[in-house]
Amino acid sequence: MSKRVVILGAGESGTGAALLAKAKGFDVFVSDQGTIKDKYRDDLIRHRIEFEEGKHTVEKILNAGLVIKSPGIPDKADIIKKVNASGIELIDEIEFGFRYIKGKVIAITGTNGKTTTTLLTYHLMKTAGFNVALAGNVGESLARKVANDNHDWYVLEISSFQLDGTKNFKPAIGVLLNITPDHLDRYGYEMQNYVDSKFRLVKNMDAGDHFIYYNDDPVISKALLSRKISAQNIQVTLNPNSAAPARYDGHQMNFTFGESFSILQSDTTLKGPHNLINTMAAVSAVYLAGAKLKHIREGLKTFKNAPHRLERIATINGIEFINDSKATNVDSVVYALGSYEQPLIWIAGGIDKGNDYNLIAGQVQKKVKVLICLGKENEKLTAFFKQSIPVILETQSVHDLVRLALKHAQPGDVVLLSPACASFDLFNNYEDRGDQFRKAVLELKKESCTGIKKGS
Repeated sequence: MSKRVVILGAGESGTGAALLAKAKGFDVFVSDQGTIKDKYRDDLIRHRIEFEEGKHTVEKILNAGLVIKSPGIPDKADIIKKVNASGIELIDEIEFGFRYIKGKVIAITGTNGKTTTTLLTYHLMKTAGFNVALAGNVGESLARKVANDNHDWYVLEISSFQLDGTKNFKPAIGVLLNITPDHLDRYGYEMQNYVDSKFRLVKNMDAGDHFIYYNDDPVISKALLSRKISAQNIQVTLNPNSAAPARYDGHQMNFTFGESFSILQSDTTLKGPHNLINTMAAVSAVYLAGAKLKHIREGLKTFKNAPHRLERIATINGIEFINDSKATNVDSVVYALGSYEQPLIWIAGGIDKGNDYNLIAGQVQKKVKVLICLGKENEKLTAFFKQSIPVILETQSVHDLVRLALKHAQPGDVVLLSPACASFDLFNNYEDRGDQFRKAVLELKKESCTGIKKGS
């Protein structure tokens, strides 16, 4: 009789794990305490996988030989406590998928920037002609990719939640971009627990592997003092005096591996100092994977980032509109503000997650001439910046928002949606907020092209 595998959660991770388990001949059961989305329910029905939703039937779960947990389910959940108490092996979907891959893994993590870096790395690998898949916390799950096909390389965006459920996961190339406080409710409000989670990335790596990390990050640098990393360490830095193999000298990115070469940021499609870090990490990973330099240069010129990350929407009357709706915390806004030298019309607001606006006060005072608050409760935001920003406006309408921005902007200014807050007061999620902003900007551009007066 085939081994019984139970999957908890039927989102992308859980459904992918179920498909892979079914393909490998296991007796598979999926349990989701919530409502399963139609597309995932259809997957399970089509592949004749037994499932339940709206509940966890304990007796159907604790008779498993292996339980695979979706990363969104915390260890403190009652069903997880029962699985652990039973002694049944419990792993994450990433770990399960890794057990069946034949290729190598480039795994990328960090509090901020990991999606951009993952997408860029994947694009550069594709441009260089590798048989490569994109998976993990962006796109499809690793398990689904492995169930459907074999690849020589897998480029994974991997979160701390996903790393928590790994045991033997071992990337050939691991990238750690930064560590700043986030998701601390998941880690008992102990920063060290979150740091330990991120460093699970390198736990199984050996001398034949490469660990790429941002050396200027104080949390990473401190953590490395007390850890022995077996992989070859590849430092990325913005310190021009460093001898790191990937460094920015204030003018260009310099790399020293088997050969030495330089890349100007103007020869890439990404802006801002944070994207220097992302780009150097991605270039280092792809070069170490065996890509030719000429293909790396080609890929850097053709890369298109994911939506909602400093996404250039349109230029209207000489005013550039930027969608950075993904910036749901102050750390992300630091990067956004640092990407522009032009005067800014800054759009911010939503659900404040305990933001410390002191982190951006200097840049805001220097660059922002108008703040438009988009949210239901803007008191904290307006109170903090009322002395440093000449004009502060409020609205709950995206239609009105873009017109207010255009009215107060001059040619050469940048209108920057970089909210620093969650979106759930007015929108379904940050994607919905960004999509509505993009649509409103494009409608405004169409109006301006037909001769409607600015700001009307």
